[in-house]
Formats: sequence, structure tokens, C-alpha cells
Amino acid sequence: MNIIESLEWRYASKKFDPSKKLTNTQIETLKNAFNLTPTSFGLQPMKMIVLNDQKLKDEIFSHSYFQEQVKTCSHLLVLCIDTVVNKKTIDNYFDYEKKVRGTTEEVVGTFREQLKGMYGGMSAEDIERSSVYQTYIALGNLMTVCAVEKIDNCPMEGFVPSKIDEILGLKEKNLKSVLMLPVGIRAEDDIMSGMKKVRKPLEDIIIEL
Repeated sequence: MNIIESLEWRYASKKFDPSKKLTNTQIETLKNAFNLTPTSFGLQPMKMIVLNDQKLKDEIFSHSYFQEQVKTCSHLLVLCIDTVVNKKTIDNYFDYEKKVRGTTEEVVGTFREQLKGMYGGMSAEDIERSSVYQTYIALGNLMTVCAVEKIDNCPMEGFVPSKIDEILGLKEKNLKSVLMLPVGIRAEDDIMSGMKKVRKPLEDIIIEL
């Protein structure tokens, strides 16, 4: 399928087949897709938790408004933001960039200090908001890759973040949950799978100047 056909194929799965699991190769593809998501200045202020533990999925189910996809999916992806983004974060990034690219401090030093100044002038709320926005970019990236790879999924904001954070021990990891993406294989009796997409005509949503 070409990319448009793949996007036509995908939908927000309402029911997964719990007997069917994604392969290790498919999960590795999603991990790499998440890691390759573009982020502001390349700082990657987020992490993704890949849940395969049924007991944890069942526990999270009760704090995600009892959405069946959470406990019937093959894997539950939880997108989180780092709660600490500071000068050390920036230094770690540029030190790693120098190692990967073989660049010198002369090349990265000015930008390093500029970013420290910029983030130092931002409130904690602004930094968190920026990180949250970037998780949505990651979510979109993951969903597109899922469509290409024929992996069913259902993006979710509907859960109680504080409870998920508690269950997964995220506070101790300096993380906060933002989004969830159950992934797996659609159930044959998911009535939504055969329905036509409802999208506006292009002329009603695209403006060409």
C-alpha cells in the first residue's frame, strides 16, 4: 500500500484480539520510530514505556475509564515527559552530540550556551507545556508508522495521569504520563473496522494561496 492507502486503512481500533500479539520486530520498529521523532533542538524531553505485563495493563484499565483497548491490546505504549529539563539536560545532549558526530566544543559551544539561557528564562510550566506538545508529535509519528506496518492502535488522552504515574512509579523516574497508545491486532468483530472514514472534502479543509 502507498502511504495514503495506509492512512485510509487505519482507524481508532475499538476492540483488539487479545490472542494475537505483535512480533518483537514490530515492537522494535515502534521503539525506533519513537526515538526518531523530531523534537525541539533534539533534546528529546520524553520517554516511552512499553507495557507487555497483563497485570499492569489490567490495573491501568480501571484508571482509564474502563476502555477495553487498554487490557486487550498486545502492548500498551505510555508516552511520558521528563519533569526535569535543565542545564544538565542541555549539557548531556551536546556532550553526546560531540561523541556521535565527532564535533568540537568550538562548534557547539555557542548554541549550548544559547539554549541554557533560553531554558533558564522559561517557567517550569512553559517547559512542561513544550514537552507535552512534543509528545503529540511522537504520537502522530507512531500512528503513521503503525498504519504503514499494519499495526492497529487507538490514541488515548482518557486516563487519570496521577494514577498511571503511581502504578508505573513514574515520579521516581522524574516522568509524567501524557498519552497512551494501545497497539495490537484488531478483533474481527470490531464493528468500526469496516466503516468508511468520515473526513471533510479537501476543498473544505485545505486552503491554497
